[in-house]
Amino acid sequence: MKAYLRATIAEALQKAGFPAPPGLTVERPRQEGHGDLTTNVAMVLAKSLGKKPRALAEEIVAHMPKDPALIAQIEVAGPGFINVTFTDTFFRRQLADLLHAESAFGRSTLGNGRRVQVEFVSANPTGPLTVGHGRGAVFGDTVSRLLEWTGHQVEREYYFNNAGRQMRILGDSVRLRYLEQLGDPVEFPQDYYQGEYIKDIARRILEQHGESKRQEPAEGLFKSVAEEVIFADIRATLNSLGITFASYFNEHSLYTDGRITEVVEALKQRGLTYEQDGALWFKASALGNEKDKVIIKSTGEPTYRLPDIAYHCDKFRRQYDLMIDIFGADHVATYPDVLVALKALGYDTNKVKVLIHQFVTIMQGNEVVKMSTRKANFITLDELVEDVGTDAVRYFFIMRTISSHLNFDLALARQQSDENPVYYVQYAHARISSILRFAAREGRNIEQGALESDLLTAPEEMTLIKRLLQFPEVVESCALTHEPHRLADYLHDLAGTFHLFYHHHRVVTQDERLTTARLALVRCVQIVLRNGFTILGINAPEQM
Repeated sequence: MKAYLRATIAEALQKAGFPAPPGLTVERPRQEGHGDLTTNVAMVLAKSLGKKPRALAEEIVAHMPKDPALIAQIEVAGPGFINVTFTDTFFRRQLADLLHAESAFGRSTLGNGRRVQVEFVSANPTGPLTVGHGRGAVFGDTVSRLLEWTGHQVEREYYFNNAGRQMRILGDSVRLRYLEQLGDPVEFPQDYYQGEYIKDIARRILEQHGESKRQEPAEGLFKSVAEEVIFADIRATLNSLGITFASYFNEHSLYTDGRITEVVEALKQRGLTYEQDGALWFKASALGNEKDKVIIKSTGEPTYRLPDIAYHCDKFRRQYDLMIDIFGADHVATYPDVLVALKALGYDTNKVKVLIHQFVTIMQGNEVVKMSTRKANFITLDELVEDVGTDAVRYFFIMRTISSHLNFDLALARQQSDENPVYYVQYAHARISSILRFAAREGRNIEQGALESDLLTAPEEMTLIKRLLQFPEVVESCALTHEPHRLADYLHDLAGTFHLFYHHHRVVTQDERLTTARLALVRCVQIVLRNGFTILGINAPEQM
């Protein structure tokens, strides 16, 4: 619909001898009654042409081709908006294109092959993934899928650190549990990793090596085995959600390759560091941030900002057109320092998009399930998937904007009723599959004859058709804004529109021509639901 109007306006501008403005915008009006689409092309061009916007709009309208079978009305409104109302025939005729496109419907070349790196999850291998990690994982994967559907080349990357204090504590936690299982008296610090998974790793080492590792240092075998086991578990958890990565980037390589040293020297050369109390500080305040920040502690150990800067320098060297960083809310105070440092080092930070997702609260009845990775009183992502299923986990994590806190209602996610939003949208697909199976048994199918879409005249049918045809625009919009929750909203609305249509109209009737047209219509709904589910990473059940 938007493509058709853009082409129509471009033709009118050419006939009138007016230049086509770059990035011609065509949008849906905010108010009903203002047509199906509106454009501000006249207001954009008015100043450069020395004309009043409304008069220019009327001149453009006079040159627009007006096929009465497709365009019901064109009017100039307000200061110079051009509002266009299409005929029902215009919408109905597009059903044939939808049927023909099938699994490609909604795909576009909007991205024009731009290379996009999406970094997400990036949890260090110190324990199983939690539900907090899960929200970022599902969001990152869904954003990646949206970008792929719109013609971008996407590379998913996982950044992790297997060095530093957390990993030393992990190794020593396993060492102490190993000694404990040997019967040695052990004092286990409160700030060490307390989970059952630590005991399991220690038990594995005991089974393989017996008592021979009593004198083994924490950062030797204990840490390496823990890292291997936990990271394998992380990968398996992500795989269960349909999430895979093209690359895994190890923070430790930034030290061994000398890239940390390069960044420090580059900042020093620009006069952006100073020493105080034995630590090296970054002059973030000189670049517009609130405070200066320590990048190397007095102990000689870098803070997390320094490797983050070096990591992004490496990303820029790989020449992506866009780099998307998906972080939890605990990063909100740190990434601005990384961005100002990158800008000071000469990098175009407009190519970096940081998306912050808020925390997740798991609700068990009316009670909040408290979580702590070290104390291990948390629900793991694996446990959540086992409890409510992959589809519910993915849909619930994506159905709210990431800027808002998410209460994950376990009771609702378990329900098999219309109150459960993922069940509601999947049931629409299953119901259509049932209708098509019944039609086939009755000897009725879409292929019996040409699609006579003009027979679809009922208000519920027209509402459903218009909703279906919005899908490509919704996909493009969600990809551009990185807001996959709006796709979930659209699919829920489409399912409701279908259920309302089905409540008022039988699909398989005594009228063969009408039956064929309605079978085509519900098949179109099935196609759009299935394509939407593919982007969200959930199943399209044939029966429920």
